[in-house]
Amino acid sequence: MNANHVSLLKQTLTMLLAGGQGERLYPLTRDRAKPAVPFGGIYRIIDFTLSNCLNSGLRRIYVLTQYKSSSLDRHLQGGWSILNSELGEYIYTIPPQLRLGDHWYRGTADAIFQNIYTLEQERPERVLILSGDHIYKMDYRKMVEAHVETGADLTVACIEVPLKDANQLGVMEVDGDSRIIGFEEKPSEPRALPDNPDQALASMGVYVFNTDVLVRTISEDARKNTTHDFGKNIIPTLVEQGNVFSFNFKHGNCNPSVYWRDIGLLEAYWEANMDLVSDNPEFDLYDANWPIRTYHSPFPPSRVFLKNIASTRMVISGGCLVHDTVLDRCILSNNVRVERGAELSESILMEDVTVGENARLRKTIVDKHVSIPAGIQIGYDLDRDKQRFTVTPNGVVVIPQGLPIEA
Repeated sequence: MNANHVSLLKQTLTMLLAGGQGERLYPLTRDRAKPAVPFGGIYRIIDFTLSNCLNSGLRRIYVLTQYKSSSLDRHLQGGWSILNSELGEYIYTIPPQLRLGDHWYRGTADAIFQNIYTLEQERPERVLILSGDHIYKMDYRKMVEAHVETGADLTVACIEVPLKDANQLGVMEVDGDSRIIGFEEKPSEPRALPDNPDQALASMGVYVFNTDVLVRTISEDARKNTTHDFGKNIIPTLVEQGNVFSFNFKHGNCNPSVYWRDIGLLEAYWEANMDLVSDNPEFDLYDANWPIRTYHSPFPPSRVFLKNIASTRMVISGGCLVHDTVLDRCILSNNVRVERGAELSESILMEDVTVGENARLRKTIVDKHVSIPAGIQIGYDLDRDKQRFTVTPNGVVVIPQGLPIEA
């Protein structure tokens, strides 16, 4: 990294929004904030955004927390206390301060507004705003460079998505210079790309603001009766002023394929985990040039005895004991026990889960500290499962953390 890059990044402050309640991920968010939900065996969702920051050379990071943040705080302290404050590097968490009123964060823009004091203390030239609940690998440095080169007030990272999915995202129109000329949050009828009627250009929730523009706009918004949201309020306001540019994710993507997943729904969360155990995983966890950091518990190596060749395509973390079982497209977190004769398919087992002998699980997410009784079947009779567990429309069964289960 040359001196210009270093200077550019030192003048950029990162604010990571990690206070989301995550209602659509319930019951996985019953006891934790959405960014703290485990993913891929050993990670938390927030690890991917934070790893992007470090790999991009961004080392001044504020994590704005709010909802059930204790699990997230412990994870950040254990796994991310790695920067040197003497060198001006840090990852700090900030809960709601109630400096400007008696209410909690009322929206994404309000979360930044309530921390204007931090911007006044730091005085960065620009602010990179991120969300802590997406799975992707991105070099933010390239986006910051593009922001400076275009002279934009605001740059919004975007990705091409199927038109049928775009109504859950912010959708933009751009001109030939990548200037955003239209923006609508979660439109009922998303506008397709001019050259591809099946695709739309969607916001990733990644923004680079000039600090003076950010402070002025969120301060004005705070005095209005709005939802105080970047997608619904701030971006459309600035688009009307004409100096907002897009940055296509493919120019900053650091994965072999263009991969970005919003895993705010239980089924999307399950699908993204299953991506890791497909025949040819789209998302590469093993690239030493773009490592994903996390907290590593001191578990011993796993011992695995598979029943037959039907066991295939799995991710197994540390400290697991698997005895004479069948596993297919499964993810096992740390310290999982699977007893003899069990059969698991398309399932996610989080830390400290035990599966009894001859139990059968299919399309099941089991949160921490759950003991699955011997001989039980879950994921085969969904009507019965609905009487005890959460079951998604597509038949994914979700068992909450610590839930006692009777055979």
